[in-house]
Formats: sequence, C-alpha cells, structure tokens
Amino acid sequence: MDTHQAQQDELPQERHFEWWHHSHPTFAGITGFFAGMLFVTALPGAFAGILRLLFPYETAERLFPFVLVALVLPIGMLVARKTRRFAQFMFVGMVVTALVVLGVASLVLYFMVDA
Repeated sequence: MDTHQAQQDELPQERHFEWWHHSHPTFAGITGFFAGMLFVTALPGAFAGILRLLFPYETAERLFPFVLVALVLPIGMLVARKTRRFAQFMFVGMVVTALVVLGVASLVLYFMVDA
C-alpha cells in the first residue's frame, strides 16, 4: 500500500472533503463570483422586502439607499489578506451581473419603444 492511500485511510469520514475548500485553486473564484451575483440581485430585493414589511411605503422608499452600507462587507474583505482573492472575484461577479442586467434592460426598453 502506498503512502498516499494509507494517509487517506486514516482520515475520518466526516473530514474526507475538507481539503477541497482549502487547496482547490478554483474554490475562491467560483464561490466569490456567485456570491457577487447574489449580492447584486438578491440583497437589494430582500432589503426592500424587509423594509416594506417593517415600515410604511414612503419610509421604506426613503430608507432603501441604506442598502449601499452592505458594500462595506466586500470592501472589508479586500483589506484582509486571507479573503482578498474571494473579494476580488466577488467584485467581478457584481460588475458582470450589473452589466448584464443593465444591458438586457436597455435592449428591452429599446425594443419596447421602437415597437
């Protein structure tokens, strides 16, 4: 039995896939990109929904710009060395998602006005 197989047999079953999160080269990129997509799409909607549940419409509309305070999270992750790669891909996901949403919205608006 070779050394690598002997080491794998010694690992407890619940820690079998733990290596993937730490050493896989694309883990931070993929999770950061999709976290950025969710950050742009789901967070503002959830924030608006919660505000609407807690406050009247006018107050919720006035408080909605405070969703920008959530940008402190990815900016803070850029500062820490351990989370910097994740945060960089998160910003890429945020920018790409915003560009796609704005591009599709502008095309839809163009075709609606043109028709």
